[in-house]
Amino acid sequence: MTPSKLNTFTMFKLPSAWLCGIRVKEINESHCKVRVKHRWINQNPFKSMFWAVQGMAAEMTTGVLVMNQIKENKKPISMLVLNMNANFSKKAVGRITFTCKDGKLVNTAIKEAIETGEGQTIWMKSIGVDENGDVVSTFNFEWTLKAKTNK
Repeated sequence: MTPSKLNTFTMFKLPSAWLCGIRVKEINESHCKVRVKHRWINQNPFKSMFWAVQGMAAEMTTGVLVMNQIKENKKPISMLVLNMNANFSKKAVGRITFTCKDGKLVNTAIKEAIETGEGQTIWMKSIGVDENGDVVSTFNFEWTLKAKTNK
């Protein structure tokens, strides 16, 4: 998986995220970075970034890590967000970068799901930081992962 391929995927499969300017900037087995710039199309009435746009960008950091680990393991795994919570600490204006560093957690959960055949749940954190390095929002996503069985 490369940022370019993921951004093309976003354009066709998640057009609202793509139109809002959400772009994957970096991906590897341990972390993912997604960037979005405050613009007219993604703002709220208070002239800052709408919370849902921040949520899409944050979820993408976690979901891309899960997708990447599933691809690496070459086993069919289902993935679904079960819960989410967020904290907003500063007005989101300018360029916001969301980062999730929970790749190793995902790898462990996928291996456990494959070995046991049981569903696994993990909480993943994505932190949004503005151009000054200030945290604007923190999102936590609970993902469920389960190895698919051949029937």
